[in-house]
Amino acid sequence: MAKEEHETFRDSKGAAGSSPRSDDIVTVRPSTELLSRQKLPYFVGISEASAGARGVSMNLIVIPPGGAAQPHLHRGYETAIYLLEGRVETRFGPGLSKSIVNQAGDFIFIPANLPHQPVNLSATEPARAIVARNDPNEQESVVPYDPAPERA
Repeated sequence: MAKEEHETFRDSKGAAGSSPRSDDIVTVRPSTELLSRQKLPYFVGISEASAGARGVSMNLIVIPPGGAAQPHLHRGYETAIYLLEGRVETRFGPGLSKSIVNQAGDFIFIPANLPHQPVNLSATEPARAIVARNDPNEQESVVPYDPAPERA
């Protein structure tokens, strides 16, 4: 993945800087949509690269109308999601054999190492969610998952 671009960091006094210090509040206002390893548009919020975070990342993910993430898992990291807009079916488990449907306003927890694939159930509206992980390098632990061998 290409080096991520972020707007200038601002400390608690509003001063611009290029590397946040651990004793300042950092504001990140992403202006560039990126493509995640899961093949979804997202906006980097808080991460090690954007804010100097050491144990957390938080981003805005968008699932386009009728879209889906590539099946994947997060090796060694838990994921917490707040669904802002839309209805999303998440297929999960071995062979993606289980499924749950969530709607705007739901909080969702995905354990570490659990294969999953979110799918936007709307053909006309995007789904948007805030995604947080206990991984400051938000895309480094993403591992593609092929459900086919476990479906047999």
